Amino acid sequence: MSKKDLYESPDYYLLDELLSEEHKLIRATAREWVKREVSPVIEEYAQRSEFPKHLIGGLAEIGAFGPTIPAAYGGAGLDYLAYGILMQEIERGDSGIRSTASVQGSLVMYPIYTYGTEEQKKRFLPQLASGKLMGCFGLTEPDHGSNPGGMVTNIREDGDHFVLNGAKMWISNAPFADLAVVWAKDESGKIRGMIVERGMEGFSTPETHHKWSLRASATGELVFDNVRIPKANLFPDIRGLKGPLGCLNQARYGIAWGALGAAMDCYDAALRYSLQREQFGKPIGGFQLQQKKLAEMITEITKAQLLVWRLGVLKSKGRATSEQISMAKRNSVEVALDIARNARQMLGGMGITGEYPVMRHMMNLESVVTYEGTHDIHLLITGMDVTGINAFK
Repeated sequence: MSKKDLYESPDYYLLDELLSEEHKLIRATAREWVKREVSPVIEEYAQRSEFPKHLIGGLAEIGAFGPTIPAAYGGAGLDYLAYGILMQEIERGDSGIRSTASVQGSLVMYPIYTYGTEEQKKRFLPQLASGKLMGCFGLTEPDHGSNPGGMVTNIREDGDHFVLNGAKMWISNAPFADLAVVWAKDESGKIRGMIVERGMEGFSTPETHHKWSLRASATGELVFDNVRIPKANLFPDIRGLKGPLGCLNQARYGIAWGALGAAMDCYDAALRYSLQREQFGKPIGGFQLQQKKLAEMITEITKAQLLVWRLGVLKSKGRATSEQISMAKRNSVEVALDIARNARQMLGGMGITGEYPVMRHMMNLESVVTYEGTHDIHLLITGMDVTGINAFK
């Protein structure tokens, strides 16, 4: 018998007043769906290390797949505050489920909409928005993570096709994806983007097993053995790292909001537990050290809420820089990890069980702090932005 999801969103600085009624409605719909569909099953799926595929339809229904894509292509045409709010509510449920939505919207639909031909948009976007097709994003390679420009996956021209060879690794959604947006070097060494479809000969997606993190998310590899890609499946005009990095900006923005959702869930669980659990004749929430932990948690959450709200306003106006997005992603994940670890301590032994979400969030966040740019890489992005000096090399 699953426990009832009693989550209440912390809003210490009355930030709801900065949201429109539409934003609040979108949030309420997503929150109700997470409480009804995700919370009752997520611990079981995480323990089994299995992705709950039956949630795909619900994610589509709440608008989680490409919410900023125009309605003409199946999206909801929402602003970036709405997108962030959706990711926050979904990751409050589980980082792995949010990863599935982020990949679909930011790393598959966004590049097809931004870089694709009109034919590619009409063919793929409506089906991706509805969840009838699911996608993944192939950039990271076994030997090239933080340095994507070193990729060795390559294409060579052959008549009406390109022949693709290479491999990608740590790919969310790969085991069940119907298509992959893949980045590879052409014969001149330029990075090109393309759509690789399930069923193309030589294309396989072996699953990655034995993960301690994102256990309710499907992760795999993309392997290309002389896969023939029709020229109509290539993005026509984008060249170089600008293409994939533009997609990562979208995903990092969603993570900045999403990781904060995990932090808020851990805080909510710790606060409720501290008021119920009694030791030495009173609730543990009455002891100074526990109040210190809670006070620091809500302070960091509030600061991060203000940061992502302002970022959302700038992003909706087309003014957010990649460096601003980078700062928010790093900050939200760092805050979330610290809160998860402190919440785990507050819950004592109960904190390691599936009866509470804290340990699952903590393990998930160990992936989130690494993917879409590691914690250290994002620090260097900020450092380069403020000094003008590149410390990467």
